[in-house]
Amino acid sequence: MQFFVQRSSLRDLYEKVAAGERISEADALRLFESKDLNAVGAIADLARQRRVGDRASYILNRYINYSNYCILSCQFCAFARKKRDADGFQLSIEQIVEKAREALNLGITELHIVGGLHPSLPFSYYTDLLKALRALDARLQLKCFTAIEVLHLAWLARKSMPETLQELKSAGLDSLTGGGAEIFRKEVRSAIAVGKESAEEYLDVHRTWHRLGGRSTTTMLYGHVESLADRVDHLRQLRELQDETHGFVGFVPLAYQPDNNRLEVTHAPTGFDTLRTLAVSRIYLDNFDHFTAYWVGLGMKLAQVALSYGADDLHGTIVEEHIFHMAGAQSPQLQTEAAMIKAIREAGRVPVQRNTFYEPIKVWDQEATADCPEALAPA
Repeated sequence: MQFFVQRSSLRDLYEKVAAGERISEADALRLFESKDLNAVGAIADLARQRRVGDRASYILNRYINYSNYCILSCQFCAFARKKRDADGFQLSIEQIVEKAREALNLGITELHIVGGLHPSLPFSYYTDLLKALRALDARLQLKCFTAIEVLHLAWLARKSMPETLQELKSAGLDSLTGGGAEIFRKEVRSAIAVGKESAEEYLDVHRTWHRLGGRSTTTMLYGHVESLADRVDHLRQLRELQDETHGFVGFVPLAYQPDNNRLEVTHAPTGFDTLRTLAVSRIYLDNFDHFTAYWVGLGMKLAQVALSYGADDLHGTIVEEHIFHMAGAQSPQLQTEAAMIKAIREAGRVPVQRNTFYEPIKVWDQEATADCPEALAPA
């Protein structure tokens, strides 16, 4: 893709990245403002190739939302409900364990569990849940809770946030999820998520988790009321924390879904915006290894294209997703492993089944594909 930058005004940034130099916030804003998507993509593709080579990953996982009852009323959220709402739900530990047992029969390696800030569930519900799932299969990786959920649980437990994280870790928590980052700038956060944790609190939860030896992913919700400069500021704060802790294993930019909420945004981010956001993130976040094209928000076809714009991961099989679909996402509820492998192959990458920490479980080279030809059958 170097052809695209030979005569581009971004050639100097390509040469900077090629030389292994770190780009500045001003450079990142310039990339965001450029209309030369092919050149931006070429720079991101260079950065991806240097970091991870030609492999692209996916995970066999299952989403479980334990409840959508929430004491907050974030303007952008279509998922949360109050106890008075007819379509609210709450799962028992036994129900979640049964869902997990069914998912294990499908070969999943990770449970991804989040919910709203429930008004009445006790702290013991969450620790007992982790212990029950850990007892189900010790190999199952438990990726649970956002930073704001952790702060809520600390309040419930009447413990400090570090003590709460340590107790969750002892109960079986393997990884924090990256959700809830939204956009860090205070003014934007106030406009889309009144009452939610501050950027400083979000970052401090992850900092503390990393210091306890844990790892996590992180996110950015883009395409609503934020400016391009706000996105750069968000990425800057993530890069600084990663320099400090090296605890983030992956970055997942999330395209805003505009339906069924109180935020006055008419359209979801365009394909152009999605690709440039992934590309600039890959270039600027030079201390992150892995970037996920979240097919739930993008659709599989655009996620597949994103593998040439800095992404090296398509996320997971998921099985059942509520948060994005309640906000208007039109993607399927799940993806098969065969469909993921096929999409990665078509993009010219080597498919890799990964675990929660983006570590390879199985590399689908030609020999592996020959052993399992049904993996490339149409979904």
